[in-house]
Amino acid sequence: MSLRCTTRGHAVEFAVKVVPGAARDRICGLLGDSLKVQVSAPPEGGAANARLCELLAAALQLPARSITVAAGTSSPRKVVCALGIDAATLRQRLGLG
Repeated sequence: MSLRCTTRGHAVEFAVKVVPGAARDRICGLLGDSLKVQVSAPPEGGAANARLCELLAAALQLPARSITVAAGTSSPRKVVCALGIDAATLRQRLGLG
């Protein structure tokens, strides 16, 4: 299975399963057609969402402001929007082929 991406103008949206409060920050790989990501930040006050965006921005070689949570801000299953990248480049930079 591969990461399901949707192109919206100059942005790509993709599903993420976030595990907050982990021992360390890391991108685990695919979980079905979603990206599984562990973050050490707690789920309170948007800290896990902020850390998720920072981690993905670094992995995708994008400015932090280019990554936003488009849906699911209070859920472990989110839709993330990456501005300024195409789906093929996103998959490649995440090591997903």
